[in-house]
Amino acid sequence: MKRAIYPGSFDPVTNGHLDVAERALQMFDEVIIAVAQNNNKTPFFSIEQRVELLKESVSSLKDHDRLKIDRFDGLLVNFATEQDSVAIIRGLRAVSDFEFEFQLALMNRKLNDQVETIFLMPKETYTYLSSRMILEISRLQGDISGFVPKAVDAALKAKREQN
Repeated sequence: MKRAIYPGSFDPVTNGHLDVAERALQMFDEVIIAVAQNNNKTPFFSIEQRVELLKESVSSLKDHDRLKIDRFDGLLVNFATEQDSVAIIRGLRAVSDFEFEFQLALMNRKLNDQVETIFLMPKETYTYLSSRMILEISRLQGDISGFVPKAVDAALKAKREQN
């Protein structure tokens, strides 16, 4: 079985993230969407909430049974090795993403040359999406329903109403 890891903070998950996950499923038998615990950032949603939102969001995808949701803390290449993964999937939206992602891929290769990094681009309709942008639009009470799964839209509205 060929398995890939699709890591990210997914804070929150967007339709662009789901598009990349679906594209990865075309190349791999199983894709693990790995939610990163980054202690250097203050996330909008807790890691538990992000995992739950991902589970709800992927349930509507065609091959959702081949998508697994997990969380990790530490080196990505170590997590990939623990999961018997042959590849790391990274989404690229624009040229501005490439330099940073390229440096990460080279470092990961230096740490473990048995795990490849594969860059995937989302559909053109999602290339401008970022979680940061979604959070800002939501904070300003804009309509994000076309950019995120229904579960995320509802969670952002609920969180906004709490504040």
